Amino acid sequence: MIDRLMTGSPDHRTGWQDGRPAEPCTMVIFGAGGDLTKRKLMPALYHLAKGKLLSPNFAVVGFAKEEFDTESFRGRMTEAVQQFAGEPVEETAWKDLCQRLYYMQGDFQDANAFQALKQLLAKVEQDHGTRGSCLYYLATLPKFFAEVVRQLGSAGMVCEEAGGRWCRVVFEKPFGHDLDSARALDKEIAKILSERQIYRIDHYLGKETVQNILAFRFANGIFEPVWNRRYIDHVQITVAETVGVERRGAYYDEAGALRDMVPNHLFQLMTLTAMEPPISFQADAVRDEQAKILRAVQPLSPEDVLHRTVRGQYGAGMIDGQHVPAYRSEPSVSPTSNTETFVALKLLIDNWRWADIPFYLRTGKRLKQRVTEIAIQFKRAPYVLFRETPVQSLAQNLLVLHIQPDEGISLRFEAKVPGPVLRLGDVKMDFKYQDYFGTSPTTGYETLLYDAMIGDATLFQRADMVETGWFVVMPILDVWKALPPRNFPNYAAGSWGPKEAQELMERDGRSWRECGT
Repeated sequence: MIDRLMTGSPDHRTGWQDGRPAEPCTMVIFGAGGDLTKRKLMPALYHLAKGKLLSPNFAVVGFAKEEFDTESFRGRMTEAVQQFAGEPVEETAWKDLCQRLYYMQGDFQDANAFQALKQLLAKVEQDHGTRGSCLYYLATLPKFFAEVVRQLGSAGMVCEEAGGRWCRVVFEKPFGHDLDSARALDKEIAKILSERQIYRIDHYLGKETVQNILAFRFANGIFEPVWNRRYIDHVQITVAETVGVERRGAYYDEAGALRDMVPNHLFQLMTLTAMEPPISFQADAVRDEQAKILRAVQPLSPEDVLHRTVRGQYGAGMIDGQHVPAYRSEPSVSPTSNTETFVALKLLIDNWRWADIPFYLRTGKRLKQRVTEIAIQFKRAPYVLFRETPVQSLAQNLLVLHIQPDEGISLRFEAKVPGPVLRLGDVKMDFKYQDYFGTSPTTGYETLLYDAMIGDATLFQRADMVETGWFVVMPILDVWKALPPRNFPNYAAGSWGPKEAQELMERDGRSWRECGT
């Protein structure tokens, strides 16, 4: 995987376009009638097909309760790709892929349906030469994860052969809803699958800038020497959304922003930013270093939770000139809900590189701007040289990894303004992927699906990482459960969150940066 990340030219625009075709297999999508399949998975498969990254011996089987047949499923997927591919569809590439789509109606709890699926897969293998290898993708509600795996095991559909047939299972997040449930789910699926067959997906890691963190940090000699507590003041990680809960109200009201975003998305960004250099770019070597960071996060006491965490829930407001309702008015949300839609945290990592350097994390819905970024704030240079000059203060250098919507990296530093008087001005150097390498439309899933097909687990979470992530947030969940919020809703839609989030930074003499700048 990393060799794809670290090479690039105007002719090699994204990592997944610069590799060999994936291995022969059938991809089985459980829950194929849902939004994830039509908005993300099928457009991603089309992009891979167009880039000739799919094996000629590849097929897709959709499995869901909806009353489709193969022809109607192909028609729906054609419409989905036309709508969500992000570009005019190349007819030849899509027609070839479309002819390899199949559908089977079934219930996740019906053993007979899995036997019928097994028979369909045998026919697909015969027709398309998939060699019996299967990539099972669980685009289902989390409550069905264990049941689907049990049914696959009972039907004998996850057996592997040395040097030949393989079976891998991709799990969408969330993987459990707390530490105990994550451990229970791990224990349940471990009865059927080995860890090397399990791919816990985080679609944020399919984004080019996230993958480029490794290359940026470890391939550039000018940054690694200053990537530590001697030179860095603090780190801010922001994942902000302008959308509300949309059609996920029932799920979201049970989960909340902390469960939905922090143990997976934000902790993945934090560990890639803070990890030590791995001994190689093999999957487990990289994930070993990520796991060390999670284990080094300073545990939060109940008192720490009260002073170093903030939760919020959006009220009505304006976004892009449009009035939007309060969270409690969203479909399938309780009108008295105390579920948080915003979280801000101050975390400390107890290791030699990051001792006493705070990591500030925030995420929320219905915020002012859709943006995901990692901001590295450096310490100020000594002022002694400028005491006899009109310079009033020195700004802190700032390195920002922009993840979405515009992927790139920017660096802010001080330079002299031309003229006879010594004055300093901020200079911003911008690198944007689109400007230098060009861009191709992506959903964020292309790299992840490709990696799952070739057996590269680098960008997928391991069991110990999932459990340690839950271990870090459990004290927060426990305190918040014991002390329900009294002031929800406490921020207007279209703002940057509750005032308590800004106060969290101000107590340390810092402030959240204006994202996107």
